[in-house]
Parts: sequence; structure tokens; C-alpha cells
Amino acid sequence: MRQGREFVLFAIGGVIGLVVSAGSIQLMVSLLDMNPYLAWLFAFLLAATATWWWNRRHTFAARSSGRSLLGEWVHWIVLMSFGALVNYGVFTLCLKLFPSWYRWPSLAVAAGSVVAAGVNFLSARLMLFRRSKTVV
Repeated sequence: MRQGREFVLFAIGGVIGLVVSAGSIQLMVSLLDMNPYLAWLFAFLLAATATWWWNRRHTFAARSSGRSLLGEWVHWIVLMSFGALVNYGVFTLCLKLFPSWYRWPSLAVAAGSVVAAGVNFLSARLMLFRRSKTVV
């Protein structure tokens, strides 16, 4: 039962990450005239940080990484990079298939995020937040 709850909370965190990622990439491309591929990198770091915060506070609140905050964040970024590679592949494919999406890269980010969500949940659950917290 707890794993189902964790998945739902992780999905909520994913929606938060998607909003941060899609919103920031759209702003960077539209307002700063940034290349969407470069903007994707910054958007990933912002979204990954937001999802790390959400997941450590809510999704995996009963679990421990056994790391310092900085160590946990770095480990999170590294783990989420696997999903980010999937996300980036789908993002790039969408921009190639739909050139009009260069002006709306948030659509490509959303497509990539949906595909990468499963990879991200499994890596977070099985590799970072794998131990239950002990009550002292």
C-alpha cells in the first residue's frame, strides 16, 4: 500500500517538476531568445531541484538516503540524469519531428517528462530512498 502512495506522491512531484521545467524553458526561449537545447539544461536543474525537495519532504518522508542535504541533492541530480537522458531524447525527437515546437518547447518537455517518469521513480525509490527511517 505504501508503494502506491509513494507513486501517487511522486507523480504529484512530477507534475510540479513539469510545471517548473516547461515554464522555465518557455520563459527562457520566449523572453531571452535562448536556444531550446541550452534552455532545457537549465530547466532540468531547476525542475530536478524542485522535485528533490518535494520528494524528500513528502513522497519519501518515511525513508532516508543516509546522506547530508548536499550529498542527497547531488545523488538525486545524478539519478535523475538517467531519466533526463530519456527526457532529452524524446525532447530532441519532438523538436526534429515538429519544427514548430521550437517556439513552444514546453510541449516537447512535457512529452519527454511523461516517458521519463517511470525511470525516475524506480531510480529514486530503489537507489536513493531505499531504507526506512528508524524512529529514535
